[in-house]
Amino acid sequence: MKPMSLQQAIDAAGSPMGVVWKPNAKAWEVPVIAPEYVGWREEQAAWRDNVAISDLSHHMWDLWIEGPDALRLLKDYSANNYENFVVGQAKQFVPVTARGNLITDGILMRDAEERFNLSGVPASQSWIRYQGETGGYDVKMTVDPDSGLRKEGEPIVFRYQIQGPNAMPLVEALFGGPLPQTKFFHSTPVELGGARFRAFRHGMAGMPGYEFIGDWRDAAFVKDAIMKAGEAFGLVHVGGKAYYTNGIESGWIPTPTPGVFTDPELQPYREWLSVFSYEGQKPLHGSFYSDNIEDYYVSPFELGYGKSIAFNHDFCGRDALEKAKDDYPRRKRTLIFDEADMVRVFGQPDYFNSYGRYRLEAGGKTVGMSFQTGLIGPLNTILSLALVDADHAEPGTQVEFVWGEHPGPGNDPNADFGFQRLKATVAPSPFNEHARTAYRKD
Repeated sequence: MKPMSLQQAIDAAGSPMGVVWKPNAKAWEVPVIAPEYVGWREEQAAWRDNVAISDLSHHMWDLWIEGPDALRLLKDYSANNYENFVVGQAKQFVPVTARGNLITDGILMRDAEERFNLSGVPASQSWIRYQGETGGYDVKMTVDPDSGLRKEGEPIVFRYQIQGPNAMPLVEALFGGPLPQTKFFHSTPVELGGARFRAFRHGMAGMPGYEFIGDWRDAAFVKDAIMKAGEAFGLVHVGGKAYYTNGIESGWIPTPTPGVFTDPELQPYREWLSVFSYEGQKPLHGSFYSDNIEDYYVSPFELGYGKSIAFNHDFCGRDALEKAKDDYPRRKRTLIFDEADMVRVFGQPDYFNSYGRYRLEAGGKTVGMSFQTGLIGPLNTILSLALVDADHAEPGTQVEFVWGEHPGPGNDPNADFGFQRLKATVAPSPFNEHARTAYRKD
């Protein structure tokens, strides 16, 4: 029996919020990878102070787009600049609706002249799949879900990320010398014991390093070689708990709400999407509640993707983005929790990570919402990655973080359900200084 479509679920629930609002929703866990190997605090510290390996082979979805119209499809439905996009280069993928709302992001790499790989959460991949299937494009598309949802078999590719101050010395030891000079977000072909794969200059935690990407048949051999070479450097394997916190300091918002729930012209797309899609199952929860899901939509400019947007070609959403580029209401910022308030509300948490949308207030008025909040062990503090209204976004500004769970539809959006308020200080994003000042220069 065919599952209900996203549109059918919205109609049955009476609103998009009736589908996606799920109080106290549990954060997603990385499939296959252990939650901890040596302890999440030690694993968080490793990418800051020494060197860490993150196995990214199992939690991301992949879409390969191949064929004569692959580039045209991508250009038509994303805002990126495709001039001088060479084989082995990657981009922060920026697809938007006709109204300029972000679908979600992803990493797009050019594997060959007519072959591209889009990795990350599946919302942007579904967007491209739908347009490719319904728009008459001459493309072949291959989907590989994450290992928690793959019905059978292994991943198509492995991804091992090496990062930290000692990442480069470890890589030199692994390959018997330095790799060719490679620009940020570019890759170079490498070989190790007969296995051929790519070394991609990228690191999620804001520290220097590589992400090695290759065919799954070589996965065990390559990982074993990395682990053995890393013994001399004290290499630490990062588990799921620590991995899911690394975007907070590097300023990457991982779960923006796809802006596809309300536009009348997107009804065919919602009918194509299953209720069991990312869009239908990714929960919203926290103290920031609105009956209008559009209040959770984001602009790519708010997330800092302005440098990735190019108006040198026509694409879906171009007119809306041109109007919004100099006038978007919120800024991406890090919030630093007041230590006394943190202890008062949370005690001494052993581990904390939440993707809840929590309300930010100043003078009793809402001035933003959070996207991810987590305990950073090496700093012994909780940080929150948030969008803050422009007039409260200056670093050093004091705001209140409203902690609690709104019950959702049928209740006053502005009601206070025993919420607790914590003082927080606005800080830049990325919070990590290397990510903020030097990342792209490495």
